[in-house]
Amino acid sequence: MSTIEQKALAYHRAGRAGKIAIEVTKSVATQEDLALAYSPGVAAPCMEIAREPAKAYEYTAKRNLVGVITNGSAVLGLGNIGALAGKPVMEGKVVLFKKFAGIDAFDIEIDESDPDKLVEIIASLHPTFGGINLEDIKAPECFYIERKLRERLPIPVFHDDQHGTAIVVGAGMLNAIEMTGRDIATVKIVCSGAGAAAMACLELLVDLGAQKHNIFVCDSKGVLSTVRPLDGEKLEWARETSFTTLSEVMAGADVFLGVSGPGVLSQADIVAMNPHPIVFTLANPEPELRPELVREVAPDAIIATGRSDYPNQINNALCFPYLFRAALDCGASTINQEMKRACVVALADMARSDARFGKDYVVPGLLDPRLLRGVTPKIATAAYRSGVARKELIESEYADDLVELGESLI
Repeated sequence: MSTIEQKALAYHRAGRAGKIAIEVTKSVATQEDLALAYSPGVAAPCMEIAREPAKAYEYTAKRNLVGVITNGSAVLGLGNIGALAGKPVMEGKVVLFKKFAGIDAFDIEIDESDPDKLVEIIASLHPTFGGINLEDIKAPECFYIERKLRERLPIPVFHDDQHGTAIVVGAGMLNAIEMTGRDIATVKIVCSGAGAAAMACLELLVDLGAQKHNIFVCDSKGVLSTVRPLDGEKLEWARETSFTTLSEVMAGADVFLGVSGPGVLSQADIVAMNPHPIVFTLANPEPELRPELVREVAPDAIIATGRSDYPNQINNALCFPYLFRAALDCGASTINQEMKRACVVALADMARSDARFGKDYVVPGLLDPRLLRGVTPKIATAAYRSGVARKELIESEYADDLVELGESLI
């Protein structure tokens, strides 16, 4: 067992087991306090909410509460380890919501593999929450589950494994493309991986200006082509091509996007790319090709990984706390494409405005204190302008409020 594993086990076991607890936010010091908090006083807000459901956002924790929900079918790089074994990850997500955006969250692990039953269970829980963060649900079921819940529920539903990865990839890619003097509309992109994260990344890149005919997608069996029997999301990315392997399509590529597994990329593949290649090897914990091996054959490459021990970490925590903070504060009914795009641009702009901006700094660092106040207001504005928010937040005033919130979280 490695040192990090030993430290992690000791960390989780120390003191009160786990990483989270519940706190009481109102005074319960007197008999009158207790009468107001519970019976008989609690009947008053109950009746107000019964008459006007939106009052729940005034009288309960709903307006600052997110459900972090999984069935444990695709936990990190560990696979289908089950709902209970996924609980430490969900607790970790709760910690990140609180640490970075002051959002309270409950982790809910559901022992159910049937997609329709899972939809019904999650939908029945929705009155508790102001938003739902789906986590670690395997593809292709995750696409269906998110779509069905978004259709049914009046609160934001967001599968972070898909869209969180896509947003941070989008921000880093915009900066890398600009830094290398390219045009996103003409770059050739090769993607290794055809799961939930890969599909979301590609869709967002197209939304940002990439052209579908310049994109080649590979799964474990090779290039997605029209001669292969494909269905669902994979069929949408099938190309008319005689190429069958990843190595074949890497020739002349500008961008490699790896959302697959370790060792699928070689140094020869990097050599076959165009000069100044953009190489995002995001498999975790072991990337498709280690950055030092990429750098050996392409010293001028811009490289990103999913790891914290290399520059340019593509970490979902750069976006999901701020997306939900904005959505909750402006009363958004969903997290839409406009909000995701606003987050991409805000993250990219923040990195560009930093003195460290360069090939080893194309996205902000996870602990950048500017994130809460710099990204969140842009998302809230996009929500209001696109018609999904109940109220408009003035960016400058909202940013000031978030500065105070951020200071309280330190």
